[in-house]
Amino acid sequence: MLELKNVSFTVDADGERKDILKNVSLKIDGNFTAITGPNGGGKSTLARVVAGIYQPTEGRIFLDGEDITELSVTERAKRGVSFAFQQPVRFKGLTVRDLISIAAGGNVSFSRACSYLSEVGLCAKDYVDREVNSSLSGGELKRIEIATVMARGTKLSLFDEPEAGIDLWSFGNLIKVFENLQTKIGGSIVIISHQERILKIAERIVVLSAGEVVGDGTPEEIMPTLLGGERVCPAIGEKFD
Repeated sequence: MLELKNVSFTVDADGERKDILKNVSLKIDGNFTAITGPNGGGKSTLARVVAGIYQPTEGRIFLDGEDITELSVTERAKRGVSFAFQQPVRFKGLTVRDLISIAAGGNVSFSRACSYLSEVGLCAKDYVDREVNSSLSGGELKRIEIATVMARGTKLSLFDEPEAGIDLWSFGNLIKVFENLQTKIGGSIVIISHQERILKIAERIVVLSAGEVVGDGTPEEIMPTLLGGERVCPAIGEKFD
């Protein structure tokens, strides 16, 4: 279980204090949670704080009861935290199979690497030996990154706007992958997203605005507040993308 207790994150912008996160408290335990809200609300910052890329200014973070607040991103990864970036990293000279093997923590056979790729809708024989470089499209990189997360099978998997920069066809396939992701990797899955189709398949939606949690519930409870006639969330009075 992931638990955040009064987590805040503050930066200095042109000599002025700016609160990005304000006393965020959440518990996420073994479910598929989507975090949404207006741009600039602190969603991606929250994901990076949980992953260990940023350190919180205040508050504590626990994973299965262990305080991981002071741990580095590498140490958190060893504890079972995976993070998929909004823009996946490219690795010149590294093949897709190499990347999956690194994620799995050891050499992965050709057939096993192919099975992970097939799970995310890629024709394995066309990708397993390809380099993770600029020859791959955004949609292909997204699915390869998800395959690496599946290979890790960690306690907590974080995805920052996985739909960003991909075409409609790839997005449709991405939704199918996420629909089956919980069964495939287990643990807790947290997705940062604005997309209605992703929000609808989540078990829980958390709404973050101006660095604060302003909504938390099931899609049936939260979606009507997000998708009104003018696509405005009454709780925060701001328009969503």
